[in-house]
Amino acid sequence: MSVHTASRTTAPPPQTRPADLGRQIGVISAVSFMLIAAVVGVGALGGRPVEDLQGGALDSDASYLAPASQAFSIWSVIYVLMVAYAVWQALPSQRADDRQRLLGWWIAVTAVLNGLWLVAAQFTTLPLTVLVIVLLLAALAWTFRLAVRRPPRGVRQALFTDITVGLHLGWVALATVANSAAWLTSIAPPSWADAADPVAIAVISVVALVGIGIALGGRGRLAPGLAMGWGLTWIGIGRWSDEPMSEPIAIGAWIAAAVVVLAPIVITAVRFARNRA
Repeated sequence: MSVHTASRTTAPPPQTRPADLGRQIGVISAVSFMLIAAVVGVGALGGRPVEDLQGGALDSDASYLAPASQAFSIWSVIYVLMVAYAVWQALPSQRADDRQRLLGWWIAVTAVLNGLWLVAAQFTTLPLTVLVIVLLLAALAWTFRLAVRRPPRGVRQALFTDITVGLHLGWVALATVANSAAWLTSIAPPSWADAADPVAIAVISVVALVGIGIALGGRGRLAPGLAMGWGLTWIGIGRWSDEPMSEPIAIGAWIAAAVVVLAPIVITAVRFARNRA
């Protein structure tokens, strides 16, 4: 009797729709565009490296909130995970998956906006790069919210979707601040440099609060905090060892890095303790 009951209550597998194949192809196309833009962005295919664009405004020593150049190696991790996601979501087993239907197109949008930022940096103006990265941040925040609302089933879903989107979100949240600071620095009068320390520390404090907010909204997911902490750590290293130097900003950035990394850990520990009670 239990066997028959189980057979009656087991949900049938989801049916493939014509749009599912289109989504898979769309994700692959979007990630491919992102990779081509990245190749141009590192100076290949006739492009110039990002640090040389916009009159050097995007270089690691262009503003008080610019991370040291080593920080940008995180893009390699994000790109590898995005490619892995594009390949994994293209498998027949993922074609009709409800979570892929929910997240796939949004992840494709983030890949396109990622590539468009590099195109904007190469061929347009600094204010336009700020606009594109703000749109990318908004798209990543929405995608992350959707992923939290529909929790992953298994390790592969968590790795290829939640960790990929989380790292992307955390880094872009920090990069948006650096990009905006680069633009504001390029148009600010030299006298504004006298207020650099308190203004930068205030901005870093806001970044730490945003990191705590993401940790709360993400129910303790660690990936965004790790990416933000990575960027903040390298802002500290940049201000400690390179121009423009500022010990107060460096120390503030390192404190903020600890906050954004510890916040999801504490939230997860509290949730675990409540569930045990």
